[in-house]
Amino acid sequence: MPKLIKFDVKKTLFSMAIPMLVGTITMNAYNLADTWYVSQLGTVPLAAMGFTFPVVMFFTFIAGGVGTGITALSSNAIGRQDNKTASNIVTHGLILIVLLSAFLAITGYLSMDFIFSKLGANEETLPLVKGYMNTWYMGAVFMAIPMMGNGILIALGDSKAASKFMAFGAIVNIILDPILIFGWLGIAPMGIFGAALATVISQALSTAWLVYLISVKYPLLNFKHPNLSLLTNSWKKITSFAIPSSLTMMLMPVSAGVITALVSKHGVEAVAAASAASRIEMFAFVIPMALGMSLTPFVSQNYGGNRMDRIIEARSYSTKFALLYGIFIAITFFISAPFLAAFFSEDPKVIEIFILYVRTISFGYGMMEVHRYSGFFLTGMNKPSYTAILNFARILGLLIPLSFLGNHLWGITGIFTGRLITDLISGSIGIIWIGWIIKSKKKKQDKLIGSTSPVTP
Repeated sequence: MPKLIKFDVKKTLFSMAIPMLVGTITMNAYNLADTWYVSQLGTVPLAAMGFTFPVVMFFTFIAGGVGTGITALSSNAIGRQDNKTASNIVTHGLILIVLLSAFLAITGYLSMDFIFSKLGANEETLPLVKGYMNTWYMGAVFMAIPMMGNGILIALGDSKAASKFMAFGAIVNIILDPILIFGWLGIAPMGIFGAALATVISQALSTAWLVYLISVKYPLLNFKHPNLSLLTNSWKKITSFAIPSSLTMMLMPVSAGVITALVSKHGVEAVAAASAASRIEMFAFVIPMALGMSLTPFVSQNYGGNRMDRIIEARSYSTKFALLYGIFIAITFFISAPFLAAFFSEDPKVIEIFILYVRTISFGYGMMEVHRYSGFFLTGMNKPSYTAILNFARILGLLIPLSFLGNHLWGITGIFTGRLITDLISGSIGIIWIGWIIKSKKKKQDKLIGSTSPVTP
């Protein structure tokens, strides 16, 4: 019997989450290290690297969406103890990721001048941007493949391997960055190009480790008997998850851009304060996200195994955890806001707005996590379009309109209040909607008395 169906729900969830916490912390260090090392080269290289972020994020969203589909479908098959289907999904998903990343890399390479010029790169920064992306595009496939690794390993009940896998690439990157950027150990200094090469090498090594794990330790890759009909069928199922998932992820930077533009109307101090406070938010979400990363494979596997009782139990534990953690972090932030603000700036205006941001928005963190967890449950129950609807409703139906309304009525305070109200309402919608879906699924399952047929995707 698959591990995620076999053992106690509470112990299973948190035994998966704890190793993932190490991985999520290390991944944050990955991005921070790249930015810090490049910042030592000066303003122009740092600005050049900044221009690459939108393109890198776009690739990440596409790969992440495909990875979500592979995770959900393979977890469901493992829950049904259908190893052949799980193997097909993983194998065909890997082929899809390789072809898709190659296509996007070639397209990106051929359009670099146009895209980065439109993003604002000038004669000074464009050569650096192109040099960085030339290297990055050559290794794009190594960025994409690990995106599917975590979920598969978690579905197999090996969250420790998933955590080590995440940490390994980050540590290699942190070690290689100064060696290649500054020219340590007798290597000629490469500057920003060294940062790109360090990323490609670390991700290539991570890819090699992942392929070993899913082909040797857990034999899920099988290229022996290619079948075009099975291949296209798998791709159809994977893209049914990938498209809504990728679109949802793309909404995040779009909404962030809109809110930043709105905040900028209140001065550069407001932008600086909101930017610094958002960095603090990232660390606030590290702990609940470790649990969240485990939910989709857990739910999908139990859904495939007709264990709605375990899904209900997991929802209860995860919701209580999100709310209790949210209360704890809100109180902590409320008390420590002045000290955190002073760490980032000495400007009284920046400190004032920083404190306002943290003390207002933090009281919605718990419900924001409930909303996020609701999306993981929907995806795990093969409802990716519902997840997209839930996220579109939060951003387009609540966050952006309420931010504009709040700004119109109360200025900067209103923008932050709009975010708080958004999180409270979207979390409530998630609780109600997920509760209704789970109950209806449970009723249908209960009617199938004596039936042992698995839930199919």
